[in-house]
Amino acid sequence: MNFEQRFRLIYAENFEALLAYAMRRVAQPADAADVVAEAFLVAWRRCAEIPPESEARLWLYGVARHVLANHHRGGVRRERLGLRLRQRLSAVVPDPGREVPERLALTQALARLGGLDREVLQLTVWEGLEPREAAAVLEVSPAVVRTRLSRARARLRELIGDDPAAPGHVLDVLTEPGSGAAPASASAPRSAPASASAPASAPAPEEGR
Repeated sequence: MNFEQRFRLIYAENFEALLAYAMRRVAQPADAADVVAEAFLVAWRRCAEIPPESEARLWLYGVARHVLANHHRGGVRRERLGLRLRQRLSAVVPDPGREVPERLALTQALARLGGLDREVLQLTVWEGLEPREAAAVLEVSPAVVRTRLSRARARLRELIGDDPAAPGHVLDVLTEPGSGAAPASASAPRSAPASASAPASAPAPEEGR
């Protein structure tokens, strides 16, 4: 498999998961498309550095995390590959909690968590990563992830409530609607949702900056 074939395979297998990751972390879908465009541009330039298939998505999450940090700091709108990517937005898994009234309360509660605690919680619940996988994305140890996850869940229950029977309880809201899966726990996060159909082809990479 040559360089371009490998990139196209990585793109096809990870596009929707990466776009869902970005959409959960920005206010506008167009910004998510820009983040994914930048992440895949980085992947194209550094394709030789991408690890084997089982670890490629974690590597891409790490790239997207750094792109998001730049996005939030500078408010920069990236248009590379934007139009092509925006046409795919309708196929993306919806934001967890989008259809429940408590989404605003959840968003406000998440905003009150520390940055690392919030990201650990989102990676394990929304992306379905194991602690060791989240640790690889965040460049910390699995022990740190487990500690932060336990603390984040306790804090979120404190902010939202601890009655599992109440509508919009934190575990219900954080779990994607319609998945039919039990809420994730700190020790055994739920599996990541299966990807929808892969895009027909990867977009043509841009020239390096």
